[in-house]
This record gives sequence, structure tokens and C-alpha cells, in this order.
Amino acid sequence: MPLLQAIILALVQAFTEFLPVSSTAHLVLFPWLLHWPDPGEAFDVALHAGTLLAVVLYFFRDRLTLLICGFGGTYPAATSPEKVTQHKRLFWFMVVGTIPGAILGKLFDKWIEAHLRTPPIIGVSLILIALVMWWADSRANLTRKIEDSNMGDAVGIGTAQALALWPGVSRSGITISAGLFRNFTREAATRFSFLLSAPLIAGAVVSKLPALIKLHKAGALDLPLSTLIISILVSGIVGFFVIAFFLRYLQTRTLKVFIVYRLVFGIIVLALAFFHAGAR
Repeated sequence: MPLLQAIILALVQAFTEFLPVSSTAHLVLFPWLLHWPDPGEAFDVALHAGTLLAVVLYFFRDRLTLLICGFGGTYPAATSPEKVTQHKRLFWFMVVGTIPGAILGKLFDKWIEAHLRTPPIIGVSLILIALVMWWADSRANLTRKIEDSNMGDAVGIGTAQALALWPGVSRSGITISAGLFRNFTREAATRFSFLLSAPLIAGAVVSKLPALIKLHKAGALDLPLSTLIISILVSGIVGFFVIAFFLRYLQTRTLKVFIVYRLVFGIIVLALAFFHAGAR
């Protein structure tokens, strides 16, 4: 893979992992549209490792606070007992919210990878979830903050995250929509979504490492280490700033631009898939 192509795909991953437009869809469709070869599993792991690094670093203090308070500590030291209790509850809500995606990923990830990563399925998914996002974003009662989270939020948003295994859905798109249906503000729904995302992204990376190590030892990896490292750095650094941008964006704006983008992109993908099939 040429280095420029690797950097372009790393940028695609960085933007689409956190914006509600589906990273899986774009990483499948970009090579398909541009007639590039499949970058392979090693490259996919590298890109996800980069965006995992971005979300961990951006929310590092938040995660540290939740982790320490979740196991009975106090952090920072001057935190009030009420806040400690809030942090503890939110930590365990995040744990519960991770479970549906972990279970469905374990059961169906390989089947989905083999059967559903096709342009027609992705095009339909882009359009359908755009309509779900529009419905959620048009709701008027968006008043709850992340501190108001409860077990229903954890189960509902966690179940929505599990649905993101379906190509074209978008983890951030479906979880933010679920948060809006739970009456969170747009920023709170997005923060909940990003805090919830790291364990599943980490799980996806870790689950593929043994096979990649085996390939590396057998000399079967066709990507130079330098390309993988650069891809991780690009997706991580750019992803960090995309998170910051998106959280600020939703403080004063709606999801409308992303909804329109998904609708237009989905229609284009379906049209190209139709003409491609007809040309055979």
C-alpha cells in the first residue's frame, strides 16, 4: 500500500469513527469507489488502535475519575461525596452499557465481516440510520445532563451500540440518537457515547492481535511497520481534534448536516452499486 493511500484512509478513519457517518462504511466504500485493493486486517487494526488512542487520551481524566470513584476511591481529593457517588454510578453504568456490544460482537463479528460488508447493505444502512437520527434530533425535550444518567440509559444506549456492528450504522450515530431519545442534551449524549466507545474499540483491536502476531511471525504481513505506525499516529492525532470539534459543535448546533450527508452518500452508494451490478 502506498504511504499516501494509507494516510488518506487513516484520515477517513479519524473523521468517521467519531462523526455519526459510519467509519466501517467509509473504510469499505473508499477502496471500492477508488478501485484500491483491500488494505487488509492489519491495517484495519492499526486504524482502530489510533482512534482508540484518541478517545482514551481525550477522556483520560474523566476515565481516571470514573475508575477510581467506581471502585470506592475519591478523585480528585477535594471532590464532594455527592459527586463521588455520581461518578461511581456513571462508571458502573458504562460497564453495563458495554455488555450488549461485547456479547453480540463475540457471537456475530466474523459472520458480519463475511456477509454484510457490501455496498448495497451499507447504502441502505446509511439512509435508514439518517432517518433515525433525524427523528431523534427533532425531539424538543433535550434537557438531561450526563450526571442524570441511570440504568435505563446504560441498557438503552449500550444496546444501541451493539447494533453498530451492522455495517453503515455508525457507533456514534446510533448511540447519540439513543441518548437523544433518552432526553439527553446533544453534548451529553455525545459524551456518553464517546465514554462508552473505548472498551469495544479496545476489544476489537485486542481480539485481532493474536492472529496478526501469528501472521507477522510467519512473514505474511504485506504492510511495512512504518506504514502501520504512521497510520496509527495520523488517525490518533486527527481523531483527538475531531472529538474536541464535535463536542463543541453540538453545544450550539444540531445533527442536520450529518443527516443530510448520510442521505446523499447512501443514495450515491446505492446508485453506483446498481449501475455496477448492471454493467456485469
